[in-house]
Amino acid sequence: MQTIPLNSHPSTPCELIRRFTVRVQKTSDGVLALEYTVEGDVAGLHIPRPRAARRTDGLWRHTCFEAFLMHREGYYEFNFAPSSEWAVYHFESYRDGMSVIRQAPPPKISLRLDAYRLGLNAMIDLNGLSTEIESATLSLALSAVIEEQDGRLSYWAFKHAPGQPDFHHPDGFALRLDSAGNN
Repeated sequence: MQTIPLNSHPSTPCELIRRFTVRVQKTSDGVLALEYTVEGDVAGLHIPRPRAARRTDGLWRHTCFEAFLMHREGYYEFNFAPSSEWAVYHFESYRDGMSVIRQAPPPKISLRLDAYRLGLNAMIDLNGLSTEIESATLSLALSAVIEEQDGRLSYWAFKHAPGQPDFHHPDGFALRLDSAGNN
């Protein structure tokens, strides 16, 4: 398991967050395990209340943790909300040919929260999305949208593309995961 730092986009700083990391592991049985950890003044963040785990669109409008997996047939976008709501999309190419993925098992999401730390774990079963994902080296982009209590949004990523925040941009797919789960 590797720990990856996320940094705020220069145009959207957030003084409340002291440190933001993601631990990443792809298991040999096709599960992508992500452990997002936000440290700082968590009380100043707007955290969606727990709800029934269900597929929901538009999660990125509020605090939402994201992962993007690129392969030869396009890329997948995974959204995980602290509420336990989630979404999975497939794109044929950069921001084009979007489709909602319904056949995949829902991710398992758990939340840990105290005054100084927010932790969100997401377990994604990649089996069934594409046979290519199970056997290929994948490019991974990790990101998050963080909403403050006053409604301000900050955009976090391991690697930001030039210009405005854009988690879909190919430059953001800077991490590699091979079929054995090595980074």
